[in-house]
Amino acid sequence: MKNLILFGPPGSGKGTQAAKLVEKYGLLHISTGDLFRSEMSQDTPLGIEAKNFIAKGQLVPDEVTIGMLRNRVISNPDVPGYIFDGFPRNIAQCEALDELLAALNQDIHRLLMLEVADQEIITRILSRGQSSGRTDDNDPAIIQHRIDVYKSETMPVFGYYAEKGKAFKMDGIGTIQHIFEALCRSFDETT
Repeated sequence: MKNLILFGPPGSGKGTQAAKLVEKYGLLHISTGDLFRSEMSQDTPLGIEAKNFIAKGQLVPDEVTIGMLRNRVISNPDVPGYIFDGFPRNIAQCEALDELLAALNQDIHRLLMLEVADQEIITRILSRGQSSGRTDDNDPAIIQHRIDVYKSETMPVFGYYAEKGKAFKMDGIGTIQHIFEALCRSFDETT
C-alpha cells in the first residue's frame, strides 16, 4: 500500500487534487470533514460523541477522530492505499496515525504539501464562497485567521514528516492539470 498525506492551507486545492489522484491510482480519499459528516449522520457511537462536543462549541478530541479514521481504514482493506486530507493536524495526530498504520503493517509513504501564497488563497476561497454556501468562505478576515491557524498549529506536521524524509513541497500555483502531473511524479517516486 502507498499512503499519502495531501497537505496545505485551506483553499490550496487539496480536494480537487485528491479527486484526481483517486481516479488515477484507485486510492481511498479520507477527508476528516467527510468522516465527521458520515459518522454523525449515521449516529454511530463516535458520531454521537463528536456531535456532543460540537454542540458545546468544543473541538472533537483526537481520540474520537482517530477512532473514526481507524474504522474507515479497517473497513477498506482492499484499496491500494489511502489519501489523508485534513489529517493529521498536529504532532499528536501524526503519532496516532503512524501507530494506527503500523498496527496494520503500513506506513505513510509521502506527505505532499501544496504551497500557495496567502493572497492567492484568499482570492480562491472568496471565489469558492460564491457557490459553497459556507459563511466562512466569504469574509477575508476569517479566511486570514484560518490561514494563520494553519501556519501556527498545523505546519509542524510538515516538519514531523520532513524529519523522516517523507515531506515534500509542491507548487500549488498553476493549472489543475500541471499541479496534478507534478503530484503524480512525486507520488510515483515512492517505493
